[in-house]
This record gives sequence, structure tokens and C-alpha cells, in this order.
Amino acid sequence: MQNLKQQWFSNIRADILSGIVVALALIPEAIAFSIIAGVDPMVGLYTSFIIAVVISFAGGRPGMISAATGAMALLMVPLVRDYGLDYLLAATILTGIIQVIFGICKVAKVMKFVPNAVMIGFVNALAILIFTAQLEHFIGISTMTYVFVGITLVLLYTLPRFIKVIPAPLIAIVALTSIAIFSGVNLKTVGDLGAITQAFPSFFIPDVPWTFETLQIILPYSLSMAIVGLLETLLTSQIVDDMTGTESNKNGEARGQGIANFITGFFGGMAGCAMIGQSVINVKSGGRGRLSTFIAGIFLMFLIIVLGDLVVQIPMPVLVGIMIMVSIGTFDWSSFKYLVKAPRTDALVMLATVVIVVYTHDLSKGVLAGVLLSAIFFVIKISTVKISNKGNRYSIHGQLFFASIDGFVNYFKKTDIQSEKIQIDFSDSRIWDDSGVGAVLKVVELLKTKGIQVELIELDTSSKKIMDKLNGVLSSH
Repeated sequence: MQNLKQQWFSNIRADILSGIVVALALIPEAIAFSIIAGVDPMVGLYTSFIIAVVISFAGGRPGMISAATGAMALLMVPLVRDYGLDYLLAATILTGIIQVIFGICKVAKVMKFVPNAVMIGFVNALAILIFTAQLEHFIGISTMTYVFVGITLVLLYTLPRFIKVIPAPLIAIVALTSIAIFSGVNLKTVGDLGAITQAFPSFFIPDVPWTFETLQIILPYSLSMAIVGLLETLLTSQIVDDMTGTESNKNGEARGQGIANFITGFFGGMAGCAMIGQSVINVKSGGRGRLSTFIAGIFLMFLIIVLGDLVVQIPMPVLVGIMIMVSIGTFDWSSFKYLVKAPRTDALVMLATVVIVVYTHDLSKGVLAGVLLSAIFFVIKISTVKISNKGNRYSIHGQLFFASIDGFVNYFKKTDIQSEKIQIDFSDSRIWDDSGVGAVLKVVELLKTKGIQVELIELDTSSKKIMDKLNGVLSSH
């Protein structure tokens, strides 16, 4: 009970204000992602409302914002194009079920396999994507657009020094929207992105045949969305952990995302996940608790239903300025020093992650490529085996596994051993797999044909165990 009170009511004023800011920033994003997916703008808005409200109760990371996202929207395009909205809603429900199963299976364990270099690359790539997504909304449009973007950036930079009670983005939105409306200046507004219907979402079951054939159609999309959504969510959760100096329940978050997506599918929404940009806005605006996420969802619906006529008049340059400031705050500027100081392989992994994410606009491809590249570099690094000898004792230094056996075997092939009996010392080595066992047996057999008896000494428990298990099997081949 105490923990629940801490997560909901320990930061009420800041959570409410930050939630309002996030709700305003969610509207153009939700509409834009709906357009990407090929659905009505209200689908994205309903998605953001429902997921934000549900995840505030069901999620494991207080203060993180989840809603409709670009990464998920891109995956939906072929499904919507070929089969329509109802199949997307069915796929969203299945996505939720898969994510709940992943959460129960403790999928968050995979986070320990994401190296720091990949995390840095992920954050920087997101910052770049957030920035580049704003370019179409202000480049080459009008002089006043540049002016409003510039004024917004100045306000966001200077206001926090003097006013800490109200988040600077909220002041900027209210003030500059008022100026734009009363001055009649010609600017692109939120309403230019798509029509907003002032109506609540309603419950309905997607109109699809509930057959195995339908499952075959939606399963590949649902699986992709479940994996990409959880990957982006878990990485964003880690970033919010670092920003706030707190820990979170990653498996609980995975289950919460699944519950939110499952419910969303029955209310006309598409699958969503955590949003790095809005989560950063929330944290920077003072949001820390579940109340901030809840308010973001509730106030988003309030804006649509009650203030819809005003919301559509919010100038896009103001929201662009806020997102540009978010991208600047998200980018890890110390990574330039990291490129110089870090090992070359780590620097390359970081750059590869950034380039692939930015080029493909797919977070999963960049992160998976970074993890794979790190694994390859690690294997190369530990695949060197050195052998030293003193008298008739040959000491192995390094790990014996599939990538290092050639050097081990070749040494004994090429070395002219005069003794009739030698010892191979494994006190500084370990045998990891069947390739390592096979290499040891091969060397023993090779030396035996030369009349040299081999004694294996100082094998650790794990090496002895795998040798005993595979000795008879591999010797017969």
C-alpha cells in the first residue's frame, strides 16, 4: 500500500503538469503515426489515450509514457493495405497476448545481452530520428514558421531558469498558441495533419473470421509488433531508469504493455509501446509517478472531446520546437568523447547501431545488428589461444571453443616434441563446447600416433564434465 501511494501520489503537482504537456505533444504524433499506418487519425488518438491510461495501472515503470509509435506503425502498413482495419485490430489483440506471455516468461532477461555501446547508439539514433521527423513541419514552409520555432526554443531554454512551478513547454504552447490565434498569423496547425472527431472510443469486437486462416494472416505481424514493441519499451525503460536514478520492474512492464495492447484492440486502437520522446518530455517536465502517465491519457481525451476546436489551432512550429529540444536533450553528447576513448570495436558497434536505425527507421534491426556485432567482436577477442611449455608441461592460456581450436591443434601439429610423455595443463583455460572436446581428443590421438603419451591436468569441474559426457561420442567419429 505504501509503495502504491509512493508511485501515485508522491509528486502530484509535477505529475499533473507534466502529464498535460505530454498530452499536448501526443496529439500530432498520434495523428502522424496513424497516417503512416494508413488508418484514420482517430485510431492513433484512441490508441494513445487507452494505452496511456491502462499502462499507468498495469505497467512496471512509473513515469514512462506509452502510446502509438512510429516503429509499430511501420510494421502495420502491409496488413492495413492488404486486409483493412479490422485485421489490424485483431493483430493488436494477439500482440497483447504474446507480450503478456513474454512477460510471464521473464523476457526482460534479454536486456543483459544489450551492451552499453548499443544502448548509446540506440539513444543517439532515436534523438536523430526525433529531430529529422520534425524537418517536414518547418523546413521551407514560411518565415513565420522559423520565427515561431526559434521563439519556442528560446523559451524552453530560458524559462526553466526563472519559472520552475510550471513546465516550460506548457507555457510555450499556451502563450504562442494564443499569439498565433489573436494575431491571425498564417502557420500550419495540428488540424492540418488530420480531422479530429469529438467522440469517445467504443467497445467492439473486430469483424474478422475467427478461424485458423485469420490466425495465419495476423500472427507474423503480431509477433513482429510484440518483439519490436517490447524491445523499444525495455530500452526506453532503462533510459528512464538512468534519468531518474530508480529501478523498475521490466517483466511487469512487458506484461503491462501486453494488457494495454489487448484492451486497445477492442476499442479501435492499434498496437503501441513506450515512447522515448514523450517519456523524456515527461521526466524533464518533472513527471515521476504513475499519475503523470494517467493524466497524459485522460487529458488527451479531454483535449479531443472538450477542447478539440482549440487543439486543432495549436501551431505546429511550437510542437516542433518542443520536439527539437527533446532530441537535443536525448542525444548523448559525451558519445563524441566515447568514440575517441572507447575501444575501436565498441565505437564501431555504437556507430553501426546509429547508422542502421537511422537508415531503416527500425529500432529492432539496429539493436539486433549492434548486439550481433558485439558478439562477433567478443568471439574474435577471446578466440586466441596461447600455449607455453616448461619441460614436458604445456600450459594452455585462453578459452577452448569452436573459434579457437585451430590454433590449439596446429600448435601440436607443428611442434616437434621429444618427450615420450607430456602433460597438457588447463589451469588457465576452459573447454566450452563439443568443438573444444573434439580438438583435445584430436591432439591426444595425434600425439599418440607419434608415440607420445598425453596426460590432461588441472581441468576445472565444467571442463571435466563436458569431457566425460562427449569423450565416448566424439571418439567414435
